[in-house]
Amino acid sequence: MAAGQASTSSSRHRIDLDESEMPTRWYNVLHDLPTPPPPPLHPGTHEPIGPEDLAPLFPMDLIAQEVSTDQYVDIPEEVQDVYRLWRPSPLFRAHRLERALGTPARIYYKYEGVSPAGSHKPNTAVPQAYYNAKAGIRRLTTETGAGQWGTALAFACAQYGIECEVWQVRASYDQKPYRRMMIETFGGSVHPSPSELTAAGRAILAADPSSTGSLGIAISEAVEVAAQDPTTNYALGSVLNHVLMHQTVIGEEALLQLAKIGETPDLLVGCTGGGSNFGGLAFPFMRERWAGRMSPQVLAVEPEACPSLTQGTYAYDFGDTAGMTPLMKMHTLGHDFVPDPIHSGGLRYHGMSPLISHLYETGELTAVAKPQSECFAAGVLFARTEGIVPAPEPTHALAAAIEEARRCAETGEEKVILTALCGHGHLDLPAYDAYLHGRVTDHGWSSPDLQASVKDALSRLPQLV
Repeated sequence: MAAGQASTSSSRHRIDLDESEMPTRWYNVLHDLPTPPPPPLHPGTHEPIGPEDLAPLFPMDLIAQEVSTDQYVDIPEEVQDVYRLWRPSPLFRAHRLERALGTPARIYYKYEGVSPAGSHKPNTAVPQAYYNAKAGIRRLTTETGAGQWGTALAFACAQYGIECEVWQVRASYDQKPYRRMMIETFGGSVHPSPSELTAAGRAILAADPSSTGSLGIAISEAVEVAAQDPTTNYALGSVLNHVLMHQTVIGEEALLQLAKIGETPDLLVGCTGGGSNFGGLAFPFMRERWAGRMSPQVLAVEPEACPSLTQGTYAYDFGDTAGMTPLMKMHTLGHDFVPDPIHSGGLRYHGMSPLISHLYETGELTAVAKPQSECFAAGVLFARTEGIVPAPEPTHALAAAIEEARRCAETGEEKVILTALCGHGHLDLPAYDAYLHGRVTDHGWSSPDLQASVKDALSRLPQLV
């Protein structure tokens, strides 16, 4: 239905699904892409990679999903059983936020903070742990920024009796000690990255003993350890095709929930770091758009301090700093770019998912970058109206949604806005404390230091077309 024709049931604050309505399949956007994305390349030969190239790090079930073009992949019952601890997740209409803004827009948010980890990350952590345990793997290594992914993987590993070892970006390790504690409570072990435990970490520390780290560095450390032990695999919390596919339970549920109240979104907004939360919400709606059943605009929102989509180069680059991963065609700031230590640790990644990058290149979505002060202002307004303290990452999407809602207040347009509130900020309160007491500094693209750092990092990209 058009935005101005929604049924009166859209006045409901919370829209829930029954457990029987939880998705039993993941949606694979590769099946429906108008044009296929460029393939990942072997880091040594620069030829398209095959399943055998990924086998040292991932189980064959996940490799098959990574390269699959099937439209749907069944969710194993063992994974569904764990999903039922928090899925289906609720969809809320932000009535109080709308009133505070004086807007005729209707704002909905899909809330993933109800998961055991407090974010959307278990949607992929659980199947990744399941498939690895099924393959006989005894330990998973990984990186984490703000800590949501490390928390989710530690929880998931506990469900299937395997060990979890996490390298957390140093800036976030220091800023967010409670994430480390939560990872350890779930049974994982945590190291600040860069660390002295790996050759990659030691090399970074030798060059810069005070390095605040990056997701690229932490990935290098986790991959290095996994590659040396046949009983250990690596797990990635974003970027890769199978990770984004697992997250589509978010969008599939949101479609059903909006259908219950006769709404379709005019604007879909999500924060983007590596792309998993954004893709998880957006891909099912893009499928519906391609099928002619709705026509939402899709907007990705990233931090000004790490603007890979809006200021990065679309090129083949490594997913990690040391250059051990396959080369992926993506929007990148350069694999050895180290972002400023902003509080949205989950968005401090040098590159963007190849799928999201491809869709941006082909005009299927748009993107903007926001400074963290504007995002924290949006988070505080949201907390004071809707009663949920959002994680710093989704405040980027909230800032863009609020900006559009205010525009609607000026024009009188009754636009339907949907966003993903991908996690709560209960363990990020020191970041809010910094904002509330004037200690948050914006690091934006206008900074000559940032531009010089990106230019330097991009100069070392592999010379591939």
